[in-house]
Amino acid sequence: MTTMQIDCFLVVAETLNFAAAADRLHVTQPAVTQQIHSLEKELNVKLFKRTTRTVKLTPEGHIFLNDAKSIQHIVGHAKKRFEEPASREFVLFSIGCRSQNELTLLPGILQKMLAHYPALHPVFQIVPFQHLHQLLKEDSVDVILDFQKDLQRKSYGTYKELMKIKPVCILPVNSPLSQRAGLSIDDLRKEKVILFNPQIAPDSFNPIQRIILDQKSMTDIYMQDSPAACITLAKAGFGITVLPDLNLPRDPDLVYLPFTGVEPLSFGAYYNTTTGNPVLKLFLQLCRKQFTP
Repeated sequence: MTTMQIDCFLVVAETLNFAAAADRLHVTQPAVTQQIHSLEKELNVKLFKRTTRTVKLTPEGHIFLNDAKSIQHIVGHAKKRFEEPASREFVLFSIGCRSQNELTLLPGILQKMLAHYPALHPVFQIVPFQHLHQLLKEDSVDVILDFQKDLQRKSYGTYKELMKIKPVCILPVNSPLSQRAGLSIDDLRKEKVILFNPQIAPDSFNPIQRIILDQKSMTDIYMQDSPAACITLAKAGFGITVLPDLNLPRDPDLVYLPFTGVEPLSFGAYYNTTTGNPVLKLFLQLCRKQFTP
């Protein structure tokens, strides 16, 4: 469907005359006829009932009339927007991440970037982890925020660590273990656990989950596909969940205890190059400044 087809349809619908429509559009009458036929073929309906003397809209034509007007308005609005010089000064900056949690880290950083680039237009791409690094490979994003991948698995671009993320144990406030200063692997031996699906969880977190799973029966394990699902079951009393504490929201009905005896996880930015991309360079500088203790 083209804008020419839409224009021809609307002018013919207004004039109910192919010759008059051709004059107004400054094209030949056969050209208008061809555009209408092509549009009807694409929509698989007849839009006009045409005789040697009259032209009328069909019921389908009346239905399509509002759609055509909307399309023409949207196209015209878009053209007008990009005719303005300011619209060509957009500074697009695309950030890829695997969940909403990463976004909560960014308001302060983006606020500072806006002071440097008043025309900054951030775009967030929140995609399943399987496709996250493909965005970088295809140059569809400037930067990806993610946990460091397993070094044995192929990743794209350069990785720059921004901070360390500690795993946290989440359990109901009325749990017998809730008054502890922290929990260890040994503390979880006899507890039911809610874990993050290892096919979705960050690579670096899976070794920790494997230690937790060791010698546990299937009846003591609840495997979930998102941190939110894990936390929901923990709050409902199904067991204890252990998750990377990446700005996890705090719930007054839960306690969040350090998971002791394990190393924190590396979280950072993947990018292709900062060369010729001063916005990305500024973003990385601000991230390091904000997240470095």
